[in-house]
Parts: sequence; C-alpha cells; structure tokens
Amino acid sequence: MTTANQITPGMTLNIDGKIFRVESSVKVTAPKGTPFIKTKLRNLITDETIEKNFKLDQIVQEVSLLERNLEFLYPEGKEYLFLDVGNLEQVLVPSAILSDKVDYLKEGIQVKAMFYGETIFAVELPQFLEIMVVKTEGAETAAEQATKKAVLETGAKIDVPLFIESGDVIKVDTQVNEYIQRV
Repeated sequence: MTTANQITPGMTLNIDGKIFRVESSVKVTAPKGTPFIKTKLRNLITDETIEKNFKLDQIVQEVSLLERNLEFLYPEGKEYLFLDVGNLEQVLVPSAILSDKVDYLKEGIQVKAMFYGETIFAVELPQFLEIMVVKTEGAETAAEQATKKAVLETGAKIDVPLFIESGDVIKVDTQVNEYIQRV
C-alpha cells in the first residue's frame, strides 16, 4: 500500500479507474489547517494534465506498467497493427495513443509500448530512424541556413538541407522532428 506522502514524480497511479503519471508532487503546509500533498498528474490516455490534492495519510493505488517491444506491421482502419516481439501476438494500437508518431511508422520499425494489463497507454519510437525521401519541395532561404521541405516515405514532412534529393536516405531525430544527416 502506498500513502499520499510517498508520491514522487514518475510514479504511475490508478485514480478512479484512470491511469495517471505523476508529473510533480509538493507537500503543502499551511499555517492553519492540515498539511496535504499537491500533485500534477498526466492522464496517460488523453494526455490531459490535472492537479489533485491528497491528504497525507490517504491511500493511493500505485500501478506498474509493463514495457513490451512491438514491431509495426501495417495500418488497419483507424488503428495500427503491431506484432509483440516477445510473445508473437498481434496488438492493435488506437491512433489516439500514437498521435503524431504515425508520421514515422513504416513496416518493421520496433517501438517500446507501455501496458497496464492488456491496455496500451504509450508508445515510444526509437530516437533516430533512417527513412527515404520520396519528394522535395521548393527551397526556403534564411540568413543562416537554406532548407527545403522533404516528404519522407512514411508521410512525415521535415526541413532538410538543399543538397538532399528524392531517393536519399536520411537520419531523422523523431523526438524533435529534425534532419540529422544523409546516410
């Protein structure tokens, strides 16, 4: 059992059947009244952030998320089909969980997925991926650096240097959506 005074950032809690990650927690002691724990919680499904206060001795339900490796197979309607590398079962992931990460999905890419029971809460792409450029658009010149838009084989659009052409394979930082280098 976990009490509210043991809450720390990074913990995962089940509150009213919803799974939250603790972003911050602070013990508040007022001159008059009882002390309490003030937390900022992020809902792992909706990505919404809320603030919630707990009494010091209030019982909270801490949950453990299980990390599994999944390999992307193909889109299926509004969901995406993955193969669980550990047990070779197929897993359907809703597009809401993937959000803008779908821009970097191509067959064979492995991702880390966080599960609570059989429910998936988060998907993490590899930080760097090598992806082919299928089309480049007009150049944009700035005082410091000249770039142009490139459309990648996955559908993502990023800024690349002027020397990048269609058919080039480039390394992309998926966390900041930036070109790194030509491969």
